[in-house]
Amino acid sequence: MPQVYADRRSRLRARCTAAGSAAALVSRPANVRYLTGACPPGAVLLLGAGTGDDADVLLCPRTPTGDPVEGRADEALRLTVLPPAAADPAVAAAELAHKAGADSLALEERHLSVARYRAIGSVAPRLRLADLGTAVEQERLVKDDEEITCLRIAAEITDQALGELLESILVGRTERHLALELERRLVDHGADGPAFPTSVATGPHSGRGRHRPSDRRVEEGDFLSVCLGANYRGYRCEIGRTFVIGSTPADWQIELYDLVFTAQRAARETLMPGAAYSDVDRAARQILDAAGYGDGLAPSLGHGVGLEIQEDPQLSPSAMGKLDACVPVTVEPGVHLPGRGGVRIDDTLVVRQEADGGPELLTITTKELLAL
Repeated sequence: MPQVYADRRSRLRARCTAAGSAAALVSRPANVRYLTGACPPGAVLLLGAGTGDDADVLLCPRTPTGDPVEGRADEALRLTVLPPAAADPAVAAAELAHKAGADSLALEERHLSVARYRAIGSVAPRLRLADLGTAVEQERLVKDDEEITCLRIAAEITDQALGELLESILVGRTERHLALELERRLVDHGADGPAFPTSVATGPHSGRGRHRPSDRRVEEGDFLSVCLGANYRGYRCEIGRTFVIGSTPADWQIELYDLVFTAQRAARETLMPGAAYSDVDRAARQILDAAGYGDGLAPSLGHGVGLEIQEDPQLSPSAMGKLDACVPVTVEPGVHLPGRGGVRIDDTLVVRQEADGGPELLTITTKELLAL
């Protein structure tokens, strides 16, 4: 892996050089981890601060612990631990770039506060500041084999945790209790933690996107919607399923579930390299819209996943761009009927060429409407 990080940094330095920047400062945590293998709290990465093996430096406000949540930094990378009284690591990095002779510095401007940006400029007033934009995010879009392996393991952990919950008694337990149990099971099976706050929604809450678990108890006849994901070595996946509590689903529950399932399948089948982001969204949206549920649909059908649970690409009606192979995305249509509940079905998949079998489904928990 160390060579992987070195290659990523080399590509970014080349992009910065081509854009006219001698050095670059990366401060967004996920981007720091992508380029170094770790992101201790507050750490920043300075590229182009020297020559040869010392061209890049990771500046940290404290000594990295190597904790799995933080990751383990590339050992070949120069590391500077700042003294307790030192300034903001980003400000210290700008000063270091200036002392190294850089005449320009590219920053992740949209991830810096105004105060932080001004402080960087004040320590090196002759250093020309430029915008790094989304250069790192563009590099992160297509995943390599190691990244996809981490996502695959995260999905396996998530499926295990959800499968065990379905074997337990659910009636009478609160949404909050079930969410906490799922997160504990994720860790028990090897996750560094949940990829995002787990959502458990019952009865009239079901079908809502990112519902915050409440003290409502599971009752017979409820829809139960669950959305969770594991964080494994920094990589995050997502799964969402809806079940019925009781022995026999009502007719309206079966009809609504079949509709959302059909919409999700239609979108999954479009996940091929070259497909427009908006076309994936449209495949599901037009089915739900034709059934009269268009007004209540989420702005986006899905999104990319990786070191963040919400990253590019966005699968929405207005999204510009086309899918590439080895891009992991979610497909998560849902319908919520106020006062009654609803259905959400959510999978994480990797875009693959048709010759390679088409989209690879990472989250494999059954999508059959189970009565629990």
